[in-house]
Amino acid sequence: MKHEASTTCRASMNGARCKFEYLEHTADVYIVAYGSDLLELFSNAGLALFETMTDTSRIDGRVKKTVKALGFDLESLLYKWLEELLILYYSENIMCKEVVAEKLEIRRAADGVEYELVGFCIGEEFDLNRHVPRIEVKAVTYHLMRILLSENTWRAYFVLDI
Repeated sequence: MKHEASTTCRASMNGARCKFEYLEHTADVYIVAYGSDLLELFSNAGLALFETMTDTSRIDGRVKKTVKALGFDLESLLYKWLEELLILYYSENIMCKEVVAEKLEIRRAADGVEYELVGFCIGEEFDLNRHVPRIEVKAVTYHLMRILLSENTWRAYFVLDI
């Protein structure tokens, strides 16, 4: 499915770097998020999730919520991070305008390696009188998910089920 913003790139505040883009997909929303490091990558992926659902520039920063995700590799960590953000929306009706991944820890676990990501998001309760809904995201998927580093830029590809 072609998202309405697929031909544009969500630029950073200084306009220097693209945060994410929508890619062509037949039925769902396919996104590539960018970052100069993994923390920026996960932050931009979270912003892309909320931007898919509404215009985040119209959201006030009234609420700050801590977000924590655990994974066994980078892809599972991205999946859990986005899932935790989506759960925040569906359980508390919080729509975020800013997502910040603050700390990434990688440690040995009994069955391999464990990745832990901690951060926060800033937003407010979704209000149909002030916020325009775009697309309802039902779930995060592993379909086409991959995280790559090339030319000093991290890229996260993921699909949102709509």
